[in-house]
Amino acid sequence: MPVFKLNAEIVGFPPAEFAESSGLLAIGGKLDPNWLIEAYQNGIFPWFNEEDPILWWSPDPRSVAKPGEIKISKSMKPYFSKNIFTLKIDTSFENVINHCQNIKRHDQDGTWITDELKLAYIEVHKMGFAHSFETWKNGKLVGGLYGVSLGKMFFGESMFSLESNASKFAFISLSEILKKNKFTLIDCQIPNPHLTSMGCYEMKRTEFLDLLKQNNHKETLIGNWNDILLYKNFI
Repeated sequence: MPVFKLNAEIVGFPPAEFAESSGLLAIGGKLDPNWLIEAYQNGIFPWFNEEDPILWWSPDPRSVAKPGEIKISKSMKPYFSKNIFTLKIDTSFENVINHCQNIKRHDQDGTWITDELKLAYIEVHKMGFAHSFETWKNGKLVGGLYGVSLGKMFFGESMFSLESNASKFAFISLSEILKKNKFTLIDCQIPNPHLTSMGCYEMKRTEFLDLLKQNNHKETLIGNWNDILLYKNFI
């Protein structure tokens, strides 16, 4: 399949099924809340390096997880039972995405979270659709993740850790809290061994898109999740 060129003045994407075998679907478009929300509703997400044009992807297979089914290893249980970390939600979204942008990763030289993309997600957060799950210790933000929520699905974007297991704590917390609030699926985008070891599994794109069509008819929990989400005593 050819890679589609998008008109930045018209919000819209070709069907995700038309993506290349690599998952690349389209180039161009625009980074703003309208484009991002339209992308997630159609099984598409942005992913590109700083020097690249805007690239939109829909991989096949897709890495997903069922809420409540992320593994809690024996070594992780004390982080919950002994309150080593504290979880907060949507209290420091900009700091979370800043850390995700700046954290050094062994498999990449630069960052795929450009300043333009970061500002777009901050706007989506202000609209009540993007959320941060934050790991705190002694009053300091030490890890976390952020993503987008539509209907009863959560689309994970990136995570960071300044202390051992801090991002894992946030991911497990996300999984358990989404289960408590009757969410149906966590999208983790591109499969990798680390996600698989934690309980994620591969789903064919056709199945993922079918679930997404059903999900698009469900009500979205919009707003600051710290105020409206059930998450006390979640484990």
